Amino acid sequence: MNFKLLGNSHGDEDFSKMDEIPSLGIGIKIISQIADELSYTHTSDRRNCLLIVKYFQPVLPHPSTQAGCFKRATDTLNIFNWLKEQKTSQSDRSSNQPLQKITLQLNSDMATVTQVLWWVEQLENLPLPEEVLQLCKLATVEGFINAIHHHKNMPSNTPIDLAIAVFNERIEIQIWDWGKPLNFPSKVEIEQSQAKEPFGLKELELMF
Repeated sequence: MNFKLLGNSHGDEDFSKMDEIPSLGIGIKIISQIADELSYTHTSDRRNCLLIVKYFQPVLPHPSTQAGCFKRATDTLNIFNWLKEQKTSQSDRSSNQPLQKITLQLNSDMATVTQVLWWVEQLENLPLPEEVLQLCKLATVEGFINAIHHHKNMPSNTPIDLAIAVFNERIEIQIWDWGKPLNFPSKVEIEQSQAKEPFGLKELELMF
């Protein structure tokens, strides 16, 4: 996984308060194991944006007829060629249009976590591998819960904004909060060093 702390637009911010949020650790551990790329940005409007990126290979249909099998082979070749092209141009994301983009704003209330799950389920009709979809559900929920704890000294109606964009080969999850900027890189490094095995479907079955 690649991790980046993106530009802090307010250089005088205090990044030393990570340990004041005791419940943040397990969420960061889960998210860092799920994400292929992870970044944390303090934006110009004084919010924090957590970006979680997960790559995947599109799911192919399973036709049973001879014509269908031929189409599947053609589709496989086309996807292979497409992925090969994407590998050389992943840095230029502006050229890619999402298959679907969804947004949500909720208050900082643990009772709204179920709404986050329902919201992510809109993506079930897309050609996503089941395991990738479930892992992204988990990453989104954990990121949302972390944002709630980040707002622990703020009014309960402080908004948390979420956005998910699904592309042909990746999912991008963004979560914005209004809390004090955190020393995110050091926490990720600590949690990664303590992690034993990546999360998979077995772990998810126990969590949902």
